[in-house]
Amino acid sequence: MDSIHFRDIPETGIDRALSLAYLAFHENPEEEKRKHHHDLLRGCSRIGAYEGDELVGFLAAFPFTVSVPGGELPCPCVTFVSVAPTHRRRGVLSGMIAELFARAAADGAPIASLWASEDAIYGRFGFGSATFGHTVEIDSRRPLALRITPDDRPLRLVDPADAPALLAAYYDATRTERAGRIDRTEAWWREEWLVEKDEDDDELSPPRVVVIGEPRGPVAGYAIYRTKTRDDDPGLVRLDELEADTPAAAAALWRYLASIDLTGQIRAWGRPVDDPLLLFAADRDQVRVTGEFPALWVRLVDVRAALESRSWAAPVDVVLDVRDDRVPANAGRHRLTASPDGCTYAATEDPADLTVDVRDLAACYLGGTRTAALVGAGLATEHTPGTVTALDAALRTPRLPHTVDAF
Repeated sequence: MDSIHFRDIPETGIDRALSLAYLAFHENPEEEKRKHHHDLLRGCSRIGAYEGDELVGFLAAFPFTVSVPGGELPCPCVTFVSVAPTHRRRGVLSGMIAELFARAAADGAPIASLWASEDAIYGRFGFGSATFGHTVEIDSRRPLALRITPDDRPLRLVDPADAPALLAAYYDATRTERAGRIDRTEAWWREEWLVEKDEDDDELSPPRVVVIGEPRGPVAGYAIYRTKTRDDDPGLVRLDELEADTPAAAAALWRYLASIDLTGQIRAWGRPVDDPLLLFAADRDQVRVTGEFPALWVRLVDVRAALESRSWAAPVDVVLDVRDDRVPANAGRHRLTASPDGCTYAATEDPADLTVDVRDLAACYLGGTRTAALVGAGLATEHTPGTVTALDAALRTPRLPHTVDAF
């Protein structure tokens, strides 16, 4: 480890960093995708692990902000984590993560996040799975059976070129209602959500955007989807995102997707766990959850700042004994006193009411995991009866955290 040093990767080193990433992930993308990655990385913080002049590790972080209950926080969003196969188990990843945490603290970013390529890796660095997604499949060979009446306002298709200007304000409103959502720039809309050719499946159509609402009135919901025909099976509608003001508006969008000619299946990846579709669908044999997965992983780089920066649904006054062997300043006993009026978090010598690892506290931070579940799983210890009941009431959010912006 003494021979490994960590420093910025200059813009002139981006191509070398990408070569390392493609080596680590066994990829050989076409030139268009390489250029896209290069352009993305120009806007990222880039940490390199060097042995002499040789780049042996690479980590990038988007400078996003992420919605948290009651607001948003600057949050380095980690991507392209790569270690040369010749330098595994030599502390390269640990060193890059430590550098990331140091930079986040210096920049006043109390949280960091990522999507894990391998779940087993990041828990040991204090990341906890803070949001979850469902994969939902709908048999649309027959009309979609619903228990509620869909909104009867008109639907209209929107040119993807016009979609960012139309949808951005609506999407931003969803960030105040659900934690875990990144701020989308116009470039992110165009280059990640509305790109002409899907990089994972070149048989899919270009993106389609359907909006519900009066033509000159406010947007009441939207869906972004792609379609493809299949020789041996009904055509597919792949839903990428669906947002709606009300269950009735959502029902109208789902009914539209299920009625697209020459298709017989909808596949929706990354739906919220509390998606109202799962309740207002009349036939759960027709609407099936086929998978659930951890989505956004969060790390509390500065526990005090993170807790004091979110809103709280109910009063709570507890002493947390937090374990954190990566950021020692977070570790130890602290009294959390919070209410809808605000929060304080200060070191104390008082006995602990709850002992919890920082990764598990991070899993609870956005409201997606209950501390009672941690205690039930043997991952946290309640020393004072009633602590987790009070803490879960305070952490509660009206909607579960959710994001589909993978990076």
